[in-house]
Order: sequence, then structure tokens, then C-alpha cells
Amino acid sequence: MSDGQDKKIEDMTFKEASIELEQIVRALEQGDLELEDSLERYSKGVELIKSLRERLATAEQKVQVLMDASKDEGVPIDTTAAPSTAFIDE
Repeated sequence: MSDGQDKKIEDMTFKEASIELEQIVRALEQGDLELEDSLERYSKGVELIKSLRERLATAEQKVQVLMDASKDEGVPIDTTAAPSTAFIDE
């Protein structure tokens, strides 16, 4: 796995955590791991998903606060180009 393997999840950037999760999924899909290693990686993947979802929720709350503040000031905000979070639930 990547260098993120040695890092604590809370010390990883969102991107690092996403990349590590992707690597875990690929390794598990290949099916070449021993049972113990598979369970360990699966557990780490669950922790990464939880962390990523919490970070997204926090970011969404911050964006909502900013949008509400802008709305109160009468500043229009165009969100049509905002990225989708649908990939997280795949």
C-alpha cells in the first residue's frame, strides 16, 4: 500500500485517505490476500469510509453556512458546477 499505510487516518488528507481506500478496495477485489490480511484491510477501509464521510459532512455544513451568509448579504451563488458526492456511496 501507499505511504499512508503508516499514517493515522486522522493525520491523512482527504485525498490520501481516498487513495488508500481505493488501494484497499483493489487489493480486496483481487482476492489474493490471506484471510487475516483481508480482514485487517477491510477494517481499515471501514475506518477510512467513516472518516471520509465525516469530513464530507463537515465540509457540506461549512458550505451551507457560507451559502446562508451570502444569501443574507444578497450575493447570488451559482452551485450548478458543484461536484457530486455520489461516488462516495458506490
